[in-house]
Amino acid sequence: MGRNLLMSSLENASFNIIFQIIFRCVTFIINAWVIRNVGHEVLGIMNVRLLLLESTILFLSREPFNRACLGQKDEFSWHQIINQIWLSVPLSCILSLFFVYIWLNVLPLGNPEYAFQYAFGCWSVALSCVIELCSANMALLAQLFCFVKLKVALDTLHIFVRTVIFLSVIIYDRSLALVAFSLAQVCSIAAVGIFYYIFFYWYIKNKPLFAKGALKNTLVPESILTKLYENMDDFQFTSLKDFLPKWLGSINSTFNKKLSSLTVSFAKQGIVKQLLTEGEKYVMSVSPVLSFSEQATYDVVNNLGSLAARFIFRPIEDSSYFYFTQMVSRELPLHKQDQHKIRESSTVLSQVCKTVSSIGLIVLVFGQSYAYTLLWMYGGESFVASGLPVQLLRSHCLAIVLLAVNGVTECYTFATMTSAQLNSYNYLMVFFSISFLIISYVLTYTFGPVGFIISNCINMFARIMHSIHFINKKYKDTGYKPLDGLNVGKVFLLILFIAGCICKVSENKLLQVSVVLHIAIGAVCFAFVLLAWAYENRELVFKLYKKVFQKDESKISQD
Repeated sequence: MGRNLLMSSLENASFNIIFQIIFRCVTFIINAWVIRNVGHEVLGIMNVRLLLLESTILFLSREPFNRACLGQKDEFSWHQIINQIWLSVPLSCILSLFFVYIWLNVLPLGNPEYAFQYAFGCWSVALSCVIELCSANMALLAQLFCFVKLKVALDTLHIFVRTVIFLSVIIYDRSLALVAFSLAQVCSIAAVGIFYYIFFYWYIKNKPLFAKGALKNTLVPESILTKLYENMDDFQFTSLKDFLPKWLGSINSTFNKKLSSLTVSFAKQGIVKQLLTEGEKYVMSVSPVLSFSEQATYDVVNNLGSLAARFIFRPIEDSSYFYFTQMVSRELPLHKQDQHKIRESSTVLSQVCKTVSSIGLIVLVFGQSYAYTLLWMYGGESFVASGLPVQLLRSHCLAIVLLAVNGVTECYTFATMTSAQLNSYNYLMVFFSISFLIISYVLTYTFGPVGFIISNCINMFARIMHSIHFINKKYKDTGYKPLDGLNVGKVFLLILFIAGCICKVSENKLLQVSVVLHIAIGAVCFAFVLLAWAYENRELVFKLYKKVFQKDESKISQD
């Protein structure tokens, strides 16, 4: 395959970051409007209870298949990969029935006023999950064959349809907020799924014509067509029927045993990982720790505190996972693999560790001085009056540092573990998840909502230690030390400390006088911190600049 996996991963991460920002900005604007005009309780039902249902169904039914099939695909036939990924659809149907029953009959709602809308929302979310998995095969192929811009287009479509439908219904009648959320969920997912099938129908139909040079006079620019079709000799699909499951004569030929084993390993891991990822929401839903109004407040603060994680860390992790699965074999020791790939992947891991760690430290330092300002601008004076939202956001900034390191190290660990190691790690994940839920429950009753954040920090620190041990052991005899990237540099740390002190003085002395002046001081300090980081990592900055500059030059020369 002639595609550049590293550049594709970087490009995918860049586009993901941009569209995560756009999507979250739209979401935050809508949430702010709901808080001020509809109420905290409705927001709590939507963002905690209903989105938790979606996350639970999708994570357990999609992630195991997706992660397994993203591995060394050359080991399996495309028919086996397609058959395997389609198993997620019946699994999602079973999980949907099971979890909707629990959501409607076991988890307390509390307010009968929203009973009908809540039930409608649960079934709508379940339907949207099944619809999404009907195009999971297309999404997988798009990622494996590096259709980065297709994902950009579909993300745009998803945001547009979801926003238009939600706002249209809620502006018509504010009391139908949960109905609006449900309709927007189903319609936006359905639109994306339909577009996937339309695109691949068009792509397959025109691929032979492009090879003959017969697509020059179309509405699509020739430069885009060239990027779509070049280096695609291994794209073996000739009809939409090839994307559907197919019986190949026997179970062993229809489903690859190794691929199925890997899927089962990820499924076991997925259950406990879901508890670790969404543990606080499960505790909120099962126990009367917080009301829906308090849950909405926690969710708003948690989302604001997770801006860096959602905008930057998650796209980087997704792209890095794909990159490492293609560069490093799970089954072979590193010294028996292509050393060029191992050296490159080690360098990439080191640079990614340094980048995300630096971002996490910046969020931690500036978050202590600008948590109040951000929440005041978002929710108004009444929202921050109790002081709890500010305390939550400042505490969450510490969790972001650990989240940054854990995301990348665990991403590499999962991408390179063997099936046996994954099975072994599942038992450790069970221990992590049970401990996390117990600690969350105890600390929440002791410290209130801040207990959720403390328990998250403890959990992530334990997982980081395991991932670091795994990576050090894997690279023990190679001479590479990718985890040296966690050392962010003395100059950067010094400037960051000074900036933090200046911003804290500004908050105490100038915030009440002028919010604009306080923000301006923070902006100047932030600029100096970025300059310090760029100076200390000038080789990396120069390489990235050179790659972008050379890419632009090549485009100009081609034009």
